[in-house]
Amino acid sequence: MTLLSTSARAAAPPPRRARFRLRKEAWAGWGFAGPFVAVFGLVFLAPIGYALYLSLFRDRLIGGTSFVGLDNYTEALTDPRFWDGLTRVGLFLAIQVPVMLGIALLVALAIDSGRLYGASFFRVSVFLPYAVPAVVAGLIWGFMYGTRFGLVGNVNEALGVTLPDPLSPSLVLASIGNIVTWEFVGYNMLIFYSALRIVPRSLYEAAAIDGAGEWRIVRSVKLPAIRGALVIATIFSIIGSFQLFNEPSILQKLAPNAITSDFTPNLYTYSLSFAGRQHNYAATVAIVMGVITAIIAYAVQLRGMRKG
Repeated sequence: MTLLSTSARAAAPPPRRARFRLRKEAWAGWGFAGPFVAVFGLVFLAPIGYALYLSLFRDRLIGGTSFVGLDNYTEALTDPRFWDGLTRVGLFLAIQVPVMLGIALLVALAIDSGRLYGASFFRVSVFLPYAVPAVVAGLIWGFMYGTRFGLVGNVNEALGVTLPDPLSPSLVLASIGNIVTWEFVGYNMLIFYSALRIVPRSLYEAAAIDGAGEWRIVRSVKLPAIRGALVIATIFSIIGSFQLFNEPSILQKLAPNAITSDFTPNLYTYSLSFAGRQHNYAATVAIVMGVITAIIAYAVQLRGMRKG
């Protein structure tokens, strides 16, 4: 017994050595996580902190920059130009996102069914527009929409008809929605298709043995199985809709009467900062927009991941 306790004490490392080992392991962990923490703080936390700082001040013609507290936020929440842009992107989100995700889901289900001829080529073809930068896509579709020099103008001239102007004030939002849908259907299709590929095939076989048809399998097996992917794609699409900037910014040069400087909140923020030199108020609008986007995205996440 005495021998056993003596050998156990000899085998146990001294407390100082144990503390040194734990400290060394902790520093090793920080060595791996440190670069990410540094980059995260530099490119994410620091800009947010600086924007919050700017939003508390106002640059006056007389007296220079002065502290105004929450006055900028009060002005932003009562700014009709901000709310007009927010209403516009809200309408865009309510129509474009369901259409885009519906098309992407149908394409993913068609490819996953195994009955589509040339599925690999079709999958790459649908995904290819996502590789086109948003600026280039805006330019391509902008010239196609042109009634004097583009595809619409060529069709009018060839057929002797007068098609509606896609860049008119009443249709420009739908035209932008068409561009965004063309760009991101393939991206969302890939998310849905990847989720479908990891669903166990035994579930399909069991449903077929129970007498379920193809549509019943889709409704009762496939869609519940990819629920997480549907929620993620919806959240990404909501965030992207509220961040709408590239497409209206490019088309603004072609349709200045239809796309104003406050067409979307992001375009309004850009105009305030770079054209109006109102950096403090622009930071305030950006923060308010970020908070609204985060609240809506979080609410969708809670609703989507709630167990039935």
